[in-house]
Amino acid sequence: MIDLRSDTCSQPTHAMRSAMASAIVGDDVYGDDPTVKELEREVAALLGKEDAVYMVTGTMTNQVGIRAHTEPGDAVLFDQNAHVYLLEGGAPAALSGVLPRLLPGNRGVFSPENVSAALGEAHRFFPNTIPAPVKLLCLENTHNIGGGKIWPLAQLKDVCDLARSRGLSLHLDGARLWHATASTGIAEAEYAKHFDSVSVCFSKGLGAPVGSALAGSKEFIDRARRFKQQIGGGFRQAGIIAAGALFALRHHRERLLEDHEHAQLLAHGIADLPGIELDVATVETNIVRFGINSLPAGEFVEKLYERGLYVLPSGTDGVRAIPYLNISRKQIREAIDIIASVAEAHANTAGASKTSKQPSGSGY
Repeated sequence: MIDLRSDTCSQPTHAMRSAMASAIVGDDVYGDDPTVKELEREVAALLGKEDAVYMVTGTMTNQVGIRAHTEPGDAVLFDQNAHVYLLEGGAPAALSGVLPRLLPGNRGVFSPENVSAALGEAHRFFPNTIPAPVKLLCLENTHNIGGGKIWPLAQLKDVCDLARSRGLSLHLDGARLWHATASTGIAEAEYAKHFDSVSVCFSKGLGAPVGSALAGSKEFIDRARRFKQQIGGGFRQAGIIAAGALFALRHHRERLLEDHEHAQLLAHGIADLPGIELDVATVETNIVRFGINSLPAGEFVEKLYERGLYVLPSGTDGVRAIPYLNISRKQIREAIDIIASVAEAHANTAGASKTSKQPSGSGY
């Protein structure tokens, strides 16, 4: 199978496995696993933050971040298609007791005016105890459902400045922040400096088998460690998996442009196929999202699977494919051929026509 479901499907390299096998370990709950501590120091330095904490998943780092910024009953601003809102099991409500307030982003990118409109203006005739107080704004860069969309740095800064001027804290879901940096050349710390907390992932793109990290001030990370422990995130000899993340951080960031090139190859190879709806300009990093108008997306991906290609359906009419560490150019060309065989076989099923819209959808 050619597996393009997600960059989470990557396999650790032999060098990474060797680093994990030889890792020096301790008990992380007691704070004495040297490999975990080394990873946390390097992540914090890379992001320009005082401290970081290693956790098992990006969902955990995002949700611990939200909990550490808020109290139950607070409101949090999210893009309407944010991963942290749509794809983390309802955790903001379940774990933090916060009220999601949604922003009308375009591929995950919104404006200062959108934030202002959501916050409104206080007035003495309308006590501020009536609505849930908004305490936090969350951004996602790159944006998953937005097709790997990169936030323009100037717009990101303007949004963050507006939010901060209104007293909000700021959290960045940077699961694929590495891809934004690879594509733009803008350092991770340059994006991160606008936020109080940043979540980054080692198992998306970088190819580690386990883990994400949450970075912020020393005081914030101390509070986050409490909530990590509270929800069962305490590790023991975690240096074994932290070594894989540390290896990925040191050795795999520089190769991400190869994944972007493969995404471009895939997008250009299928964009003109009958029944495929894809604007190649929307493919900025390693995520390729395209629409299907010849048959339901679920049926389409089943037919691809029968021919040896694994991708994700996104809603009723969308498909997502992601090249990553272990995927070769040869496999991308084979994937194009498989998609073409299915698309052409069903081109006339529903009078397939060419358009250029970005499909809605989900998927990790």
